Amino acid sequence: MKRPESPLRTAATFAAVAVCAATAACSSSSDDAGTTESSDTYTWWDPYPQHDDTSEWAQRVAACGDEAGVTIERTAYDTTALTNQALLSAQEGTAPDIILLDNPAVSTLADTGMLTTMDEFGLDTTAMDENLLAAGVVDGEAYGVPIGANTLAIYYNQDILADAGVDPAAITDWASLTAALESVTAAGHKGITFAGIGTEEGSFQFLPWFWGAGADLRQLDSPEAVEALELWTGWLDEEYAPNSVITNSQNTVWEEFLTGTFAFAENGTWQVNSAAEADFPTGVIALPARDGGVAPTPTGGEFITAPVQNDTGRYEVTTQIVECMTTPEGLVETATTFAYYIPPTQEGQEALVADQAELEPWVDAVRNAKGRTSDDLGTDYPLISEALWTAVQNALSGAMSADEALQQAQADADAATS
Repeated sequence: MKRPESPLRTAATFAAVAVCAATAACSSSSDDAGTTESSDTYTWWDPYPQHDDTSEWAQRVAACGDEAGVTIERTAYDTTALTNQALLSAQEGTAPDIILLDNPAVSTLADTGMLTTMDEFGLDTTAMDENLLAAGVVDGEAYGVPIGANTLAIYYNQDILADAGVDPAAITDWASLTAALESVTAAGHKGITFAGIGTEEGSFQFLPWFWGAGADLRQLDSPEAVEALELWTGWLDEEYAPNSVITNSQNTVWEEFLTGTFAFAENGTWQVNSAAEADFPTGVIALPARDGGVAPTPTGGEFITAPVQNDTGRYEVTTQIVECMTTPEGLVETATTFAYYIPPTQEGQEALVADQAELEPWVDAVRNAKGRTSDDLGTDYPLISEALWTAVQNALSGAMSADEALQQAQADADAATS
């Protein structure tokens, strides 16, 4: 997932479904795309319309159907349309056998009762990294398994750091990162760029600093949260970061970094290939926690889920298809197909690093990552996230102090989730 999108509140999502159904503008699939009448055909939905039937991804999906002795009928939607279409299919009784969902949407669909738990489904999840599986856990039950994860780290321009005498290996906490920013700007370069935009992308990029300070999403106005937001506002005050971060998307951040004028950029696994092709040498360091170590970063990526079927006998073959997609070899293939998803199992991660050692920093980041809906936030997460990104906007723009902005955010989150 290159751009994390927040799941919609159930009622709002059903409203969106109604609009889609009325306008027929949200999907190009036929009305019976989710039917499962044939025992030889299994239906599969995913959020990858960029991968057509001739792509390596589509061929992988089809091959897992062949291995299970069935034909897979694959339909692709964009991320938001997929969630809407899934909810509509639940109402109509036409849910597909398998849906790949952006991980924050799992709790939204689970909340409707349309997904089986992995225990009910009969899939063993013990090999999955607990921190990655947690994004699909609701009330102690796993409603899906990750096919991989992407997350955030800090890319750096090696030429700029060398010119400023900065050793990237010495950046291990907030103090050393801020010192590095002081050095590169003193040497005449730009410091760091990130996405503080007023959308889910803004929350996604702020969460490593928020969690890295020890803050909790149930208490947005804690001293730790204030300290994290003051880190960002302090960088703007010192001109270590540009004012453009207030409206930057993650794509804009990357465009700024590729100009070669910034020392650092916060961005994701999906930029690995682009970084390798940049006009200057690049490197990657983990996002540091306030007092040292690696900060928890939010996980992006999709989960395989199994909607409830009237014919429970279908689950046996569906399990075979899912198991085929989540072997160590299959997870590595997914990782490289999507450049790059980090496998959610230790065996898969080790296989990936053995093949591509330069991805080890990303494996470390994913091992320390955290699901946005973890801690049983479930469908409360998008409401809390909106309050958080609004606070970031208010503080970065100077409309409020960090403390005031987060106090308002907590009040808004309490009102929205009560």
